[in-house]
Amino acid sequence: MNSDIPKRPVPLERDSDIEAEIRFLSTSEGGRQTPVATGYRPNHDLGMEGMLNDAVHEYVGVDWVAPGDTVHAKLWFFAPEFQVGRLHEGMEFTVQEGARVVGRGKVTKIFNDELRKRPVK
Repeated sequence: MNSDIPKRPVPLERDSDIEAEIRFLSTSEGGRQTPVATGYRPNHDLGMEGMLNDAVHEYVGVDWVAPGDTVHAKLWFFAPEFQVGRLHEGMEFTVQEGARVVGRGKVTKIFNDELRKRPVK
C-alpha cells in the first residue's frame, strides 16, 4: 500500500456511535477491487426499508482493509437520529456502495445510548 496517501479524517466532535465486526466481500464474491482505509464512507442497510445510512469507518488496529478481510471498526453515522432506539448488539447489516453490497457487518458494541433498542413492554 502507498503510505503517502493521506487518510481521510474521522469526526472527532463526538464519540463513535457503534463498533462492529465487518467482513468485506472478496472480489470474486462481488466485493471491491481495491482496499479501503480509515475514513471510508459507505452506505449501510440497517433494516429501514428504502433507507441506507452513511457512516464513516475507523478501522481498529489496521490502516487498510483488503477485499475478503474481516476487521473491527468504529462507525460514526451521518444521521444517527434515524437509528434512535433501533440497534442492538449482534444486529447484522450490510455495507454498500449504492445498491452494491461490498461487506457484511455485525454490531458488537453501542456507544451512543440513544441508538440502543428499547425492550418491548
